[in-house]
Amino acid sequence: MKFLVLTYGTDGDTRPLAALSRALMDAGHEAHLLADDASLGTAAALGVPATPLAGNIREALRHDGAAAGSANNTAKELARLANDNAENWLRAAVQVGKGCDAVIISGLAGFVGLSAAEYLDVKAIGAGMFPLTPTAAFPSPLLPGKLPRMFNRLSQQLINKLVWTAFRKATNDARIRVCGLPPRKSLWVGHPMLYGVSPSLLPRPDDWPGNAFVCGQWLIPAKHYTPPEPLSRFLAAGEPPIYVGFGSMAGLAPHRMFDAIVGGLGGRRALFYPGWSGVDTSQLPANIFVVGDTPHDWLLPQTSLAVHHGGSGTTHSAARAGVPSVVVPFAGDQAFWAERLYQAGVAAKLSSWKALNAESLAASIRFAERDEIRVRARAMGEKMRAENGLTTAVNAIEALLR
Repeated sequence: MKFLVLTYGTDGDTRPLAALSRALMDAGHEAHLLADDASLGTAAALGVPATPLAGNIREALRHDGAAAGSANNTAKELARLANDNAENWLRAAVQVGKGCDAVIISGLAGFVGLSAAEYLDVKAIGAGMFPLTPTAAFPSPLLPGKLPRMFNRLSQQLINKLVWTAFRKATNDARIRVCGLPPRKSLWVGHPMLYGVSPSLLPRPDDWPGNAFVCGQWLIPAKHYTPPEPLSRFLAAGEPPIYVGFGSMAGLAPHRMFDAIVGGLGGRRALFYPGWSGVDTSQLPANIFVVGDTPHDWLLPQTSLAVHHGGSGTTHSAARAGVPSVVVPFAGDQAFWAERLYQAGVAAKLSSWKALNAESLAASIRFAERDEIRVRARAMGEKMRAENGLTTAVNAIEALLR
């Protein structure tokens, strides 16, 4: 079978879809990935055919509004990016997708992908790194805070409709101009959904429909990774370090993050991944080693603890490595994953990046270093390492198309 795989987001959004594409290819199928140009490194490394989509998510997240640190501003910038490029994305999707058997869709390109599948007259299969299917088990991951259980399903339906409202005009304009499709009035429902998340962190809700799957993390093991010699020397020079990295998050003033990290670590050995933070790493003390893009499944098992933003990928990789977390959520679904780790007893969490300072980080690290948290983290890691999310996903896709 032939698959068009369409997503748009940061590297953390694209990497799992590249892994899924590779798994489909290894199972004898064809796959072609469309995503943001800067996020296609994993696809190239895996030998997955890929085409870049118009837009620049890194620049969008650096925009003054998003950089102000407001989750609302970040959401507006991402919506603007998707709406500005809806027509280009849909044109690329229908061109590359000719002759495919299904469109696998994810991220900001979701509504474009559903429209492309409609035009190509093939099955649409949703793919998510956090749950979108309404349930009574928990509130929408995009809604901060807790709700009485009776409002959980309603919160998800409401957020899904609000997201559709924000994208509806641009999606419908693209449908008309590119495909000659009629404008769509209501949100798509009923298509299958595959979630690249662990059932150990997010057990499948009993009230989900039969075509919603919790597969496990979509991860290609870094079997052949060779670390740079300086990193190997640092790791061998002392006790396992703390990992600190906030991925593509750019909402915190770099000097404030610098002070929080250096002060909060209090001289402990640490690895720091600067990502998009803008932190001046040349001024870091000798106990903090700066790492570049390094496979988490290789790196995190060699650490004692992970301080991160709560993105789905990093959350899963830390838990799978069997190490405790300190989660500093910025936006989107990150507070949801922070709560999942905290409720599992394997993490400390701050309310948001605004609560990050030297004192709060030091206290959170002390909390996460407690023996009982380390024991639970190791047990969860063992459970997650026994899962095979990619095999589960490929089997589900093949069954859906039989």
